Amino acid sequence: MVAKKPRVVIIGAGMAGLTAANKLYTSASSKDLFELCVVEGGNRIGGRINTSEFGGDRIEMGATWIHGIGGSPVHKIAQQINSLESEQPWECMDGYMDEPKTVVEGGFELNQSLVESISTLFKNLMDFSQGKLIESRENSQGVDFYKLAAKAYKTCKSNGGVSSKLSVGAFLRQGLSAYWDSVKDEEEKMKGYGNCSKKLLEESNFAMHENAQRTYTSAGDLQTLDFDAESEYRMFPGEEITIAKGYLSIIESLASVLPKGLIQLGKKVARIEWQPEAQQSMENGYANRPVKLHFCDGSVMCCDHVVVTVSLGVLKAGISQDSDEDCSKFPFLQMAFHRADSELRHKKIPWWMRRTASICPIYKNSSVLLSWFAGKEAVELESLSDEEIINGVSASISSFLQSPQKQVNGNSLEFCNGSVGSSNGNELKFSKVLKSKWGSDPLFLGSYSYVAVGSSGDDMDSLAEPLPVKLGSHESAGCPPLQILFAGEATHRTHYSTTHGAYVSGLREADRLLQHYRCVGV
Repeated sequence: MVAKKPRVVIIGAGMAGLTAANKLYTSASSKDLFELCVVEGGNRIGGRINTSEFGGDRIEMGATWIHGIGGSPVHKIAQQINSLESEQPWECMDGYMDEPKTVVEGGFELNQSLVESISTLFKNLMDFSQGKLIESRENSQGVDFYKLAAKAYKTCKSNGGVSSKLSVGAFLRQGLSAYWDSVKDEEEKMKGYGNCSKKLLEESNFAMHENAQRTYTSAGDLQTLDFDAESEYRMFPGEEITIAKGYLSIIESLASVLPKGLIQLGKKVARIEWQPEAQQSMENGYANRPVKLHFCDGSVMCCDHVVVTVSLGVLKAGISQDSDEDCSKFPFLQMAFHRADSELRHKKIPWWMRRTASICPIYKNSSVLLSWFAGKEAVELESLSDEEIINGVSASISSFLQSPQKQVNGNSLEFCNGSVGSSNGNELKFSKVLKSKWGSDPLFLGSYSYVAVGSSGDDMDSLAEPLPVKLGSHESAGCPPLQILFAGEATHRTHYSTTHGAYVSGLREADRLLQHYRCVGV
């Protein structure tokens, strides 16, 4: 009697799922070893990688950046498949602005010394929270940032108690307060800024950096972002770049080796049954497969191992005691706007930040404007109609463009990135909008993970633990091992929230299965 091949089902055709499938299918040691299948609830592959064409331009509505090219596996794949260069690049925002300008409401340009001082403070405080600020650094005012950050940390801990959990947001605010104390700031009115004091302007500039940090982390509020876990987060060295031919090219490359039919779209899993204890009716180890998948269409599939790669939001949605502070309720929202007026087709729109949003053109001469939101505002915007969003954004930016106080050279306006736009009284209007819906889409229920106050990196390790849980150095006799495995960015302790974190987690679970079967001599 010939034993059946172990059947492995991977739930989710995103970065983690397709990486695991690619590894299991192409590994020389697993040739013809597994019966492999990938099931995807949606009608496309890619998961939170979602490339699109909009308004004549190519854009990313999901993952956009390679966060550090030094040692990044995603960057290595992009190089191998020649995806880093293209005549018609996807969303291209590499590099940073030269000599940026910061303008407050009313059109007044802030003195660069004031902006640089607060920007340097914020960067040093974040470096301290991430464990990267190890030497004293002083600015032109003689402020020792390491001592200042250490003082802020000590104050936070003493106020909350030794055992209390500190948030990044609370630390940053204490750092700003310590900075003001160190420079003995006085509420002097600044010439040319109306009734705005220096302290108020500094606080507003600091808040701008906080809101930008929110979009980086996907935390709805930095007060919910755990301070201790922040120091465990790791980035690859080198510049952060976009992929000229699009992130989808990475996904397509991973999927290209898989035979037709191995990936099944539109197969949404409703329930997973597995065997936490030994069963008596086992023959040759695989006569009765221990895991049973129930799909929303009523079909059932049995397997020996299932690799679950769904998002953290989907996992948490199934927990009845899920709280209102669930991080999956604070998604990251990206929107793309297409300009209706052809006259501004070749005019660049300024980089603009106000409250919780950042907005910029995707590349030179583009007719598409991108914006990012994080937190409760993102949830609220997802529920608005396209017309409401278009009218609101059009009015806000037009008001900024038309302010007569911003005129610097005749009829031109100079913006934060040195670009220009018309100031002849014409309103800037958009004809359509494309928005992501990560928060409301039942297949995602959020964007990417962060470690909330009260949680830790240990929780991410727990998410990566296979079922049944291995007790000590041995498993329950007769209980099938590795029935349910977990992969995805939220299961990686140091590279969560990234595509490369998802990639590495997929390799990890594939290697776990390969190692298991090599060990038992299959």
